[in-house]
Amino acid sequence: MKQPENGDTVNAKNTKDKKGWREMRSDTSPRGMVLAILGIVTLGVAILSVAVSYTILEPAFGGWAVPTVGALDALWVVFQVTEILAGNNRRRATRVLWAGLVLTAINAAIPTADLILSRTDGFELAIVLTPIAIIATKAAWWIVLPSLGRKTSTDTQRTIAERRQTVADQLETMEADAAHRIELLEMAKTLEERVAEAETAYRLSVLKAQQTMTQELHAQAEATAQIVREKPLPPEVAAIRLPEFGTWTPTAPALPGTDGTQVRALTGGTGGTRAGDPAHPAAQTVTLADLAAVAGVPVPQPGEQLTDAQLDVVLRHLRYGKNPPASYRKARDAFRAANFVGSEERIRTAWVALMAKEHGASQTDADTAEDSEDESEDADV
Repeated sequence: MKQPENGDTVNAKNTKDKKGWREMRSDTSPRGMVLAILGIVTLGVAILSVAVSYTILEPAFGGWAVPTVGALDALWVVFQVTEILAGNNRRRATRVLWAGLVLTAINAAIPTADLILSRTDGFELAIVLTPIAIIATKAAWWIVLPSLGRKTSTDTQRTIAERRQTVADQLETMEADAAHRIELLEMAKTLEERVAEAETAYRLSVLKAQQTMTQELHAQAEATAQIVREKPLPPEVAAIRLPEFGTWTPTAPALPGTDGTQVRALTGGTGGTRAGDPAHPAAQTVTLADLAAVAGVPVPQPGEQLTDAQLDVVLRHLRYGKNPPASYRKARDAFRAANFVGSEERIRTAWVALMAKEHGASQTDADTAEDSEDESEDADV
């Protein structure tokens, strides 16, 4: 009596069936799908060729037409399958390839010859399409088969697919990096052009502003220099003290010819200033530094060699003192007493020029004559 299969046997059988099913599924690769489609097309063309060739050969061969046509088309299909099995081995597939080409020519020649020789009354579509289908099918195999390559296992296909995917990923990454780089460069170019335009506009505006400022300052400087030459400021301007923060009191400045804010009565016997005295009030004392600042020269120092401008400043300071010199001799003596250095000729020249500014040429001539007489008297003594 037969024993029933135990559980292990049943499980082993199921496992084997599943494994076979997986192997069958693994065969359905893209290469297998292409071969299956071409096989179906080839089988259909072979059936069409059998039908058309039998119709053509049956009147002449009778019952022998069936094995003849069947053998031709069967061999055509077998040679094509053998060529597939040979794969990329050209040495093995050469004979099969030539045999397949010969059978293709024979199978296509039968309906073609029938069309040329006996179809004078009209053409049937099946007979016209048969040679075209046979030649097109063979051409399809000739084009597609070398491109399919060899049959590979599932693991190899997976490895190849992974490598292809890796290469595709790298190529896509490179293309994306290149696109990003191009976009960055284009944006940088646009921004640099905008920055360059802005910098150019800014520099142009600065240059125009400098041009306008220089023109206006130059015109004003020329006008100021002309006014300074024509209308020099008197020393009283420099004598005016500027207010300082914390010490200033709101008092009106003293008017010329007054002591403080009180106006003194004029004496009946005098008018104006005495000849030889400076035309400035005694209340307004002017320092040597103030006069040097007005003249734009360094402050004269005793014992140092003075320039003509500094010499003029010292004589002016002596004239603004409490006992101003009225003649050249007094001015010279005061100059020497203050320990300033200067020759007789330079002091005389500066004194004459100072008197000319204060009193005019006539008074200067009189002072010069008086100084000459004094010098003559000194010489006689």
